[in-house]
Amino acid sequence: MKTAPNTIISKTQPTISARRRWSALAVLMLPVLLVSVDNTVLAFAMPSISQALQPTGVQQLWIIDVYSLVLAGLLVPMGSFGDRIGRKKLLLIGSTGFALASALAAFSPNATWLIIGRASIGFFGAMLMPSTLSLIRNIFTHDTERRTAIAIWAAMFSGGAALGPIVGGFLLEHFQWGSIFLMGLVVLLPFLALAPWVLPESQDPNPGAVDILSIFLAISTMTTIVYAIKAVAESGLTPLNLLTATAGLICGALFIRRQLKQPIPMLDVRLFTNPTFTGAILGNLLAIFSLAGFIFFVSQHLQLVRGMSPMDAGIFLLPGLTVTVLAGLAVVKIVPKISPGTVVAGSLMLGAVAYGVVAISDNAATNLGLMIAFLMLGSASGAGETIANDLMLSSVPSEKSGAASAISEASYELGALLGTTVLGGIITAVYRSQIQLPQGLNADDAHHAQETLGGAVSVAQHLEHHGTELLTSAQHAFDSGVVWTAVISAILMALASIIVYRLLRQA
Repeated sequence: MKTAPNTIISKTQPTISARRRWSALAVLMLPVLLVSVDNTVLAFAMPSISQALQPTGVQQLWIIDVYSLVLAGLLVPMGSFGDRIGRKKLLLIGSTGFALASALAAFSPNATWLIIGRASIGFFGAMLMPSTLSLIRNIFTHDTERRTAIAIWAAMFSGGAALGPIVGGFLLEHFQWGSIFLMGLVVLLPFLALAPWVLPESQDPNPGAVDILSIFLAISTMTTIVYAIKAVAESGLTPLNLLTATAGLICGALFIRRQLKQPIPMLDVRLFTNPTFTGAILGNLLAIFSLAGFIFFVSQHLQLVRGMSPMDAGIFLLPGLTVTVLAGLAVVKIVPKISPGTVVAGSLMLGAVAYGVVAISDNAATNLGLMIAFLMLGSASGAGETIANDLMLSSVPSEKSGAASAISEASYELGALLGTTVLGGIITAVYRSQIQLPQGLNADDAHHAQETLGGAVSVAQHLEHHGTELLTSAQHAFDSGVVWTAVISAILMALASIIVYRLLRQA
């Protein structure tokens, strides 16, 4: 039986009162807070993890990126499952698994186990985010209410990012690094207690069949392409890396072809023929790309170059993260006066200017320059994310909100993934090309020092001679990588602003 657009398939009641709508939103913010805190905390914990587990440069990137990689690869399939079995049910399953996987990561004995733990968190995290956004789409059917709810949803992402460095900094100064994963249990316990009673169930009244081949192709596309990007950053354009990238593109083409032939596709790729939908997805991806890349390098710079404690580094970034929250809420009142397309494109251009500030801030050594840049970047990200997500959701039927939300979340996670992979890869490549190792290092110390800045700091601390020389060279090499990254990012963001404006000018 078909239902009209905006109808909620509810197991509890056919309509939802205003009180229950906002209560449901409050409960939905808990898993959103969990995921956003998890992303930011890890960036600040990397110096501690690098010294405790001594990962290689590639392992360090995988520790950060495997969560987003697995999550991004599974978001579309999980969004489709949520449409089929019920978004509330999938959300409860994902929350329980997320808690167990976080405990696994917290007690990892080495880098390999931590990567496995992070991958497990990504698997269950893929069940959380499409469910939260699609439930919001179905609970709030009025335009103004929906836009406000999405602004709160986006603000909670930013709020979690702001809370993460502060809470994480406290934990890292008083406990071992694994404590950052255990704090997720504090968020999940009240959620699992309240969600069954407060959240309505919703699902697609006419879902497609579970398509195992499409799921395989979606995961293969994401995994192989991202792996190729990482491998190029590590070893350059080798024949094997080019073959891997080609395999990913072929899987992507086969996935698209299969979706076009399915009567009820897992992912309706025809949505991308709508310039508003495409522009919104691109704007969301690039806003997160710029923010994730910035946090990746600035968290290391503040702690390993400027010598700040994790807590002090988190407090340093707090104003910028707070601005991100405020910008996401304030933009709701601005949109009726300025077109949504102008807001999204303008936010990307502001991000380009922010990276320009980093590039001219004396090799990122000027704290004031970093503060100004992050305030600008936070404003851009908060405003751009809110409007981009609203444009995306409002351009699809509500009964398909699970799959559409999954696409939005996939763009978010892909943006975070590419931000750390691409920008982190550039920094790593420049770092390795410019670091000067002092004479007399044994092979093991030389390897760790040349892999990452965290490795160089760890080696320098136990050297009797040349420790200061090694540390100074490593810090300068890292900041040179930051400058190159900022220049490239500024150019990319400016070009993206023009493209997104052309796509969204009619929005």
